[in-house]
Amino acid sequence: MSPNIERDERRGLKKMKMKLDNEYYRRLHEMQAIDFTLVELQLYLDTHPQDMQALQQFNHFSQVRRKLAQEFESMYGPLQNFGNSYSGFPWQWNDTPWPWQV
Repeated sequence: MSPNIERDERRGLKKMKMKLDNEYYRRLHEMQAIDFTLVELQLYLDTHPQDMQALQQFNHFSQVRRKLAQEFESMYGPLQNFGNSYSGFPWQWNDTPWPWQV
């Protein structure tokens, strides 16, 4: 996957436009589905903190989500900022699109 570089003359910035394959969207969708599951489990556990099965499900999906995110980031770049995701060299936060832009 090679990025196309486009210059924004108004701001003098270079923008990276990546051609994203179907696998990018499939993986992103899978993580979003797990994120939804985690939010629902977290809300449930707020009112049912003694439910061991729900807690086990939450921990399981947390591990799955972490693994999927690591795989995604190794292929497409960081997902989160503020030190929650590592960056490869050179600094990858300049590359677009960011996950919330697709």
